[in-house]
Amino acid sequence: MPDAESIPLSVLDLATVGSGSTAAAALRTSVRLARTAEELGYRRYWVAEHHSMPGVASSSPAVILAHLAAHTDRIRLGSGGVMLPNHAPLVIAEQFGTLEALAPGRVDLGLGRAPGTDGATAAALRRTVTSHGGADDFPDQLSELTRFLDDSFPDGHPYARIHAVPGPVQGKAPGGVQSPARPAIWLLGSSGFSARLAGTLGLPFAFAHHFSAANTVPALDLYRTSFRPSDVLTEPYALIGVSALATEDPKEAYRQARAQSLSMLRLRTGRPGLVPTPEEAEAYPYSPLESEFADEWLSNVIHGTPDEVTTGLRALASRTGAQELMLTAPAHSGDVRVRSYELVAEAWGLTAPVR
Repeated sequence: MPDAESIPLSVLDLATVGSGSTAAAALRTSVRLARTAEELGYRRYWVAEHHSMPGVASSSPAVILAHLAAHTDRIRLGSGGVMLPNHAPLVIAEQFGTLEALAPGRVDLGLGRAPGTDGATAAALRRTVTSHGGADDFPDQLSELTRFLDDSFPDGHPYARIHAVPGPVQGKAPGGVQSPARPAIWLLGSSGFSARLAGTLGLPFAFAHHFSAANTVPALDLYRTSFRPSDVLTEPYALIGVSALATEDPKEAYRQARAQSLSMLRLRTGRPGLVPTPEEAEAYPYSPLESEFADEWLSNVIHGTPDEVTTGLRALASRTGAQELMLTAPAHSGDVRVRSYELVAEAWGLTAPVR
C-alpha cells in the first residue's frame, strides 16, 4: 500500500460555469488554474468531456488541452476523459498525437466508455443507428485506437495503409523526423467493467470516486486482482477522482459545496444549468427527497479547513490504497476553486519541481 504522506496530487478541472458568469470566463480560469497547479507541484491536470451541460464548458478536451499546453511547461496534461464511443478512434489518435507533438512527454489520454451526456445528445454526436450501444464495443474501439497510435495494424488489415499523423509513421518514413512519443493511455471508470479491462491490459486506472464512492474499493480490488504486467506497467497503478474543497473558514467550504450539490441535483433530475451561487442554494426550497440527495452527495465531498481536507484525503488514500489523488474543487467561484488548490498544496506539503 502506498504511503499516504507522499501520494501525489493532481487536478481534475470540469471548467464549471457559475451563475452570472460565462464559459469564456470559466476557460480563462482553467488557464490560471493550470499555471497555478504547475507552480505548486500538482502532478497532472485533466479535463473531462461533457456535452449539452450549460454549467460545464469542457465539451472539447483536445481543444482545451492544446490551449493549456501553450500556457504551461511541465505539468502533465490529459483527458479525464475522452468518451471513446462518441468518436472515431482515428480522430482521437490524430488529436492526441497532435497534443503529444505540442507538449512532448506530458500528455495523458484518459478514456471512458460512457457517453458523458444523455442518449439523445449521444446520438447526435455519433450519427449512427446503434449510437446507444457504443459502450459495448469499447474493447474493440480501444484496440483500434491503440493500433492507430502505434501505427501497428498488420499487413492485410483494411486500415494498414492509414496513419494517424502526427504519430509513429513520421519516424519510419525516409528522411522523416523523430516522431512524438505515444500519449499515455489510461482507462477511466465508475464500475467494475473498466477496472477489469484496465487490469487485464496492464494499463493505469482512474476511478471516479467523486460520483461513485460506494464502488471505489470493489473496483480497485478488481483492478488489482485482474492486473497483468505489460510493456506499460509492471504493477497496478490506480488514481481516484475526489471532490475536495478547502477554505480558511469551514462554513464557507460547506456553503460552496452545498451550491454544487444543488447543481448536481438539477443535473440528475434533467434540469442542467449554471452552477448556482451559495446564496441561490440557501434560498432553494428543497423537498425532503431533494434535501436527502444533497446531503448524500455532500457526504462524499471532503470539505473544510486545509488541515481538515488533507486529513480526509490521507484517510481516503489509506482506505483505498490509491497511488494518486486527483482533486476536483466543487465551488461556484473560480477564485474559490483556485484558492482551494493553493491551500491544499500548502497543507499537503507539495513541492514544485525544479525548473
